[in-house]
Amino acid sequence: MDPDLTGLEPEAPPSRARRLAIGALAVLVAIALLATSVRLLGTQGGSAPEVAAAATDPSTVSILAGEPSSLDPAHHGDLTSASYVSQLYETLTAVDPALAIRPALAASWDVADGAREVTFHLRPDLRFSDGSPLRASDVVHSWRRLFDPRDPSPLASLIADVKGARELLAGTSTDTSTLGVTAPDDRTVTVELERGGNDLPAIVSSAPFAIVPPSAGEGEISPTPGSLVGSGGYTLERVDPDAFTLKANPNYWAGKPAIETVKMVTTLNGGSPVEAFESSTLDVAPIGWFDAGWIAYNSTLGPSLRSDPSLSVVYYGFETRRPPFDTPDVRRAFAEAVDWRRLAALDEPGSTLAATGMVPKGIPGTPEGDYVPSYDPAGAKQLLARAGYADGKALGPISFVSNGGGYDGGILTMLEQNLGVDIGYSTMDFATYQERLATDPPQIWSIDWVADYPGPNDFLGVLLGTGSTANQGGWSSAPFDQAIEAATSATTPAEATAAYARAMGIVRDDAPAVPVTYGTSYSLVREGLLGAASTGTGILRLAGLAWQP
Repeated sequence: MDPDLTGLEPEAPPSRARRLAIGALAVLVAIALLATSVRLLGTQGGSAPEVAAAATDPSTVSILAGEPSSLDPAHHGDLTSASYVSQLYETLTAVDPALAIRPALAASWDVADGAREVTFHLRPDLRFSDGSPLRASDVVHSWRRLFDPRDPSPLASLIADVKGARELLAGTSTDTSTLGVTAPDDRTVTVELERGGNDLPAIVSSAPFAIVPPSAGEGEISPTPGSLVGSGGYTLERVDPDAFTLKANPNYWAGKPAIETVKMVTTLNGGSPVEAFESSTLDVAPIGWFDAGWIAYNSTLGPSLRSDPSLSVVYYGFETRRPPFDTPDVRRAFAEAVDWRRLAALDEPGSTLAATGMVPKGIPGTPEGDYVPSYDPAGAKQLLARAGYADGKALGPISFVSNGGGYDGGILTMLEQNLGVDIGYSTMDFATYQERLATDPPQIWSIDWVADYPGPNDFLGVLLGTGSTANQGGWSSAPFDQAIEAATSATTPAEATAAYARAMGIVRDDAPAVPVTYGTSYSLVREGLLGAASTGTGILRLAGLAWQP
């Protein structure tokens, strides 16, 4: 495998928070829609203020990134935070623009014992940003931090198949030294798994598995400018009310990045990202689909517009541990009472793509076919009657809580019309909603999930596997778990895809969750800025940016 990552072309962060719900950056973009829509009506095809075609300061890049909730790999759980973590700390592997897994801190890796043992071989002479050596023992230390029994990472279940991980996740063990990750020597990391780990090299490309120094204890790393020691392409130099300033790390494994300073803008104070881009305040500006629609026809801004499929899915789920959704027929009745395809079609053209299953199009190894429940109101009533609820009102009030998704109204209407059920609907802000899903999920809920890594299991086993921390509805299915094990242990891509197809069929028929749409991301990128192409995972790789000579 080619160890050179300097050509990786990362993606401008999309306008949503990672994995659980809409977050800070999406709010920034949403607020800006009104400002830009009023100003820009009638400018399609017309003129706009001249856009700078080159960097005003070639040593600096400014990016609208939102404000992170944490800079600690083990304590973040949203896309905005991950976009910062990924610059300050490096992982063993990385994702290239073609969604292939490439070497980063690890020069190579081996998969053995039926994919139940993965060995990573680190590059020689790796250093943290302060010049201290980075060793295999630091990888072990970093990954154990994810399982701190006092404050486990919300994304620790990504490596639930590593030996000892499930016991740590369940709380039956608090000894993180039992995690099946060891360092036989300074440049070798061995990972033992309970079941096939063919996708482990892909999994550990995501931000939670970035490597922190020995000084990082079990508590959250303090984001102190000038003293934060990392392993990534940049260090934290300054924090202001409206931006985080990052400086290139001269000890970075791939060499000091070409861009000396990156300004991660956290807020525009109600301003428009399009106006900020036009005025050269921003070099990379994530925007919403509304602005993308007119910008595509604008002769000045059009060449700067980037449009890429986002490896994300909006889906609705049921709380399966309590009645009535502990009964498959009830879940299927609710799933078949909603015309999910019509809801997707009513979206603005270009803003989303109708889902055909839990795994977004573009993920390598995604099975072909349609895995969304059919719309069948009559059949839904029969399923509900078979479950003992001939009258939908006999179910009692159903709680439906979301972060304010655009499909909620249509779902409510169809469920009430087609099943005669009583539904109590409410919305919550991002932080409160996250806490509710983690501690007391409502009977019906929704999530907008972005890929941690480009693999089908990030949307299947991670979201719906038995015992996974991301399995909000608590669903458990032995046939599903067996299909996932077969996929991650497969010896050929065709075998893996066939196993994932079985898993997706089980999800469709048992209906613990129903996907609606896949996302699309839009951004404006300054002419001459290289390395800002999308990988679909929503994170810019700043170390790969450079101004064209």
